[in-house]
Amino acid sequence: MEVLDINQIQKILPQSFPFIFIDRVTELDPGKRVVAIKNLSINEHFFQGHFPQNPVMPGVLIIEAMTQASIVLYWSAYKDKMTKNSKFYLGSINTKFKQPVFPGDQLRIEVIAAKIMSTGSFVDAKAFVENREIAKAELIFIVKL
Repeated sequence: MEVLDINQIQKILPQSFPFIFIDRVTELDPGKRVVAIKNLSINEHFFQGHFPQNPVMPGVLIIEAMTQASIVLYWSAYKDKMTKNSKFYLGSINTKFKQPVFPGDQLRIEVIAAKIMSTGSFVDAKAFVENREIAKAELIFIVKL
C-alpha cells in the first residue's frame, strides 16, 4: 500500500490551490482502491459563506473530494501515460448525502474502481466522518491523455 503526502498529490491532480480537497492518501492499491483524507478547519474559504452562522461543507465539494481521490486512483493505473495536461471530465454522478460535514471534521474518502480504462473510469466512492458514512456516489469520468 502506497501513501501520498500533499506535495505528491499536487503533482498528480490537475487542480491547484485553493481547489484541492484531499490532504493525504493513506492507502493506495493501484488501479483498485484508494483512501484519502481531508482535514476541515474553520479557516476553509467556503465556510465563510456556507453558512456563516452554521458552517457546513458544500455537498458539491464533497463530490469534488471524491473525484480528486478518483483521479489519484486513475493515476495509479495509468501514471506512465498521464501528464500535467491530462484532462478529466466528470460524465455522471449518482450521489446520496446522509449527514453534513462541519469544521473540525476529518473527511475520509474511499474509492473502489468498478472499471478503469485509458479513456476513463467508473468508480464507487464513499465519504465518512469518523465511522459514519456521510455520502456515497457512483462517478463516471472521461480522460483525455
